[in-house]
Amino acid sequence: MSNARSDRPRRPAPPGAAPQRPGWPEVIAGLAAGAAAVVSLVLIPSEPLGPVAFGVLVASWSGVTGLFGFAVAAALRIRSLAAFNVRRTTGRWMLLGALWGLVALVVKGAVILAVTTLTGYAEDPQGMYYDAAGGGAVAFVLTVLFLAVLTPIGEEFLFRGVVATSLYRYGPVIGALGSSAIFAVFHGVNIILPAAFVVGLIAAEVMRRSGSIWPAVAVHAVNNAALPLLVLFTGFSGPA
Repeated sequence: MSNARSDRPRRPAPPGAAPQRPGWPEVIAGLAAGAAAVVSLVLIPSEPLGPVAFGVLVASWSGVTGLFGFAVAAALRIRSLAAFNVRRTTGRWMLLGALWGLVALVVKGAVILAVTTLTGYAEDPQGMYYDAAGGGAVAFVLTVLFLAVLTPIGEEFLFRGVVATSLYRYGPVIGALGSSAIFAVFHGVNIILPAAFVVGLIAAEVMRRSGSIWPAVAVHAVNNAALPLLVLFTGFSGPA
């Protein structure tokens, strides 16, 4: 991998100028907006929609939540997308992001297996995604688009673009671990938490080293695409 860029020291901004990178105001505003969007989903009744439609709705909500949180954070003080590492990258880095996504997929699978073996806890809170992916051709396509495209973009923009970029001012270790822990907690205290931490950690480091959010999106997309593809090729309907 190439040398890190996004956590290098930057020259202080002139007095009165916009900050060159997000800070705690952006982190707090973005996470608060994201949390509000997550809570709002609870207000939508699932019964009238049915399991497939509700699963598709929930699949879209993570991406919407992330983009909403990012929009609030970006509108606060900073008018440059590049300050959040939203900048162009190379095909090589996108390929590396996808490859590291496969690494994350294997590692998180091993972590989940270890946790379930040691604790016996195997309840999967993402059962609605299996319902959506197995609900027919249209529902499957929408699930793939929402889980493997919209959600990686939205969540990476918020948790890596805003949170990790801000925390990297304290060094690469705190930036990666801190942003990954926050990302994991947003997935709830359940079996997905350690898996989210693994994906977040690898995505954060890929973003730091590439200097762009898009390879991190590739890491995330590969992991999220695994669920609907598993349903498509095996008919798996989720843990019992």
